[in-house]
Amino acid sequence: MSSKTASPILVTGAAGFIGSHVAHRLLERGDAVIGIDNLNDSYEVSLKEARLAQLKPFQRFQFFKLDLIDRKGTADLFATHAFRKVVHLAAQAGVRYSLVNPHAYVDSNMVGFLNILEACRQVRPQHLVFASSSSVYGGNTRLPFSVHDNVDHPASLYAASKKSNELMAHVYAHLFAVPCTGLRFFTVYGPWGRPDMALFLFTKAILAGKPIEVFNFGKMRRDFTYIDDIVEGVVRILDRPAASNPEWSGDDPDPSTSSACYRIYNIGNHRPVELMHFIEVLEGALGKKAEKLMLPLQPGDLHATYADVEDLIRDVGFKPDTPIEVGIPRFVQWYRGYYKT
Repeated sequence: MSSKTASPILVTGAAGFIGSHVAHRLLERGDAVIGIDNLNDSYEVSLKEARLAQLKPFQRFQFFKLDLIDRKGTADLFATHAFRKVVHLAAQAGVRYSLVNPHAYVDSNMVGFLNILEACRQVRPQHLVFASSSSVYGGNTRLPFSVHDNVDHPASLYAASKKSNELMAHVYAHLFAVPCTGLRFFTVYGPWGRPDMALFLFTKAILAGKPIEVFNFGKMRRDFTYIDDIVEGVVRILDRPAASNPEWSGDDPDPSTSSACYRIYNIGNHRPVELMHFIEVLEGALGKKAEKLMLPLQPGDLHATYADVEDLIRDVGFKPDTPIEVGIPRFVQWYRGYYKT
């Protein structure tokens, strides 16, 4: 029996947008994958179940419904399966919802992540890769956002929870030699995406003939990153366990590396797009104009995001580059097929 079959990879949040795509890629290349998700109702559960249905035909895929705040359940899962690698993508996502239900972010993103780290401490996988977010850059205004800059001024509890994940992972890399890599994703979009994201909301509203809400009066720039580029980055980094930086110095500490086996990378399209241009491309793909309701910037939102991906290019030889002119029509094609519009 091959090592891929004998020793599975764990993907948390396997019914989620990114998690389902990552699991699918790993299964396609021959890995055995165990996926977990709590299938909560933060958005339509039927979409999560439909994503899982894309994975179930693979014989090397197993799914368990599990909430990571279940400390014993998480520990038992790790003890039973002795995961070779872990991709932690389960989280309570979204900046705006964190203003409404902050406790959900502490429970899922911090308590849940602690349970993952403790389980990794016991089982010692080759690599733990976990999702962070571009939102950690918060009050930073120097563009592009670099992993070598400090990120100590989050603008939302969601961002603070993701920054906390990076700090917690570093502790476990430092104390227990668990190789940890955090990935700061930049505005991910594409087929099977989340219904609370702008592209999904805009598409649904435009097709229904309803106005779309355009925040900051359209004067926002986002580093929109297509899902396939995110998955490629995740898988390449997963195969390259984090190592210590021999040049790291406490006199001038680099936030993205460490004397421990710990790394941080941006995964973004490094090509910021004006929100109004994003809407124009969507209108073209739908063949229908949007009615726009112009609104001020929402609390917790950033004016602009722009990823510096030089470290990603240097270390794993990959540069995300799918333009929205390619990615948005692919999403629209999926949306029309899934919702039979």
